[in-house]
Amino acid sequence: MYQYHKWLRSFHAVAKTGSFTLAAEYLCVGQPTVSEQVNALENTFSVELFHRRGRYIEMSAAGHKLYAITQGLFGQEDEAVQLLQSFKQRKTGMLRLGAVSPPIAMNLTYELMQRHPDIELETSFSSEKDTLARLFNFDIDVAILALSEFDERFNTRLYHRYPIIAVVRDDHPWAGQSQVHISEISREKWVMREQSARTRQLVEESCKRLDIELDCVMQLNSREAIVHAIVKGIGIGFVSAVEYAETPGTTPITFVDHPFFIEYHLCCLGIRRNRPVIAELFDANPPLT
Repeated sequence: MYQYHKWLRSFHAVAKTGSFTLAAEYLCVGQPTVSEQVNALENTFSVELFHRRGRYIEMSAAGHKLYAITQGLFGQEDEAVQLLQSFKQRKTGMLRLGAVSPPIAMNLTYELMQRHPDIELETSFSSEKDTLARLFNFDIDVAILALSEFDERFNTRLYHRYPIIAVVRDDHPWAGQSQVHISEISREKWVMREQSARTRQLVEESCKRLDIELDCVMQLNSREAIVHAIVKGIGIGFVSAVEYAETPGTTPITFVDHPFFIEYHLCCLGIRRNRPVIAELFDANPPLT
């Protein structure tokens, strides 16, 4: 069985990095060793795990099924090593947090720092797709995401709910009003995120339900770019209230009765739900904020 463990470790490294060369660097061994061990695994069990086309490789259907297992197998092994390293560093544990929204993640990071000064915290940011992949790969422990669908392999709980607001240029007619009614949306030009952005999806779903048209004049892939477009007078934008940062030349606008909301959820792999720090996050009532 130990022999299989080495072979599986090499397979996992190639699947994770997408390259025999990178896998060898990851495992700190020679590339021939990785190739030999993956070949041994394939030959022993008469299965093709990778399709090889010169230097390009692609996982086969069998490889994908095996990788789904080794992600958990070696992810937990890496977690065990991190725990041992924390003992050596006189730390009581480690928590790696991933998120798509810096303000949301930093609120939780700060709270955890106050509650657990001896825990090593690591916070990182990426797209929802990449954050989910990092959860599956055991690269992070917990994520904060505005999910539209829930995977049965995850444990999730509602973390926070925020209104979605508008952001206008200082000289816009709305800037002098305390609140704006949703019906006024159809008269404006909007600068919006890409269609996969959860904030945009929620606004569009609500407007469609209320039979309100949105005039999107520009689509951008970052909040910063949208703010610059607003300042230039190209249009106005939507943002989660927690993500609005005061920017010269802009004004935040709330809607009457708060018709738009976005919900952020804590997510972890089900098999890791009972880890001490993760369990505290999920069992806290109300949630840590």
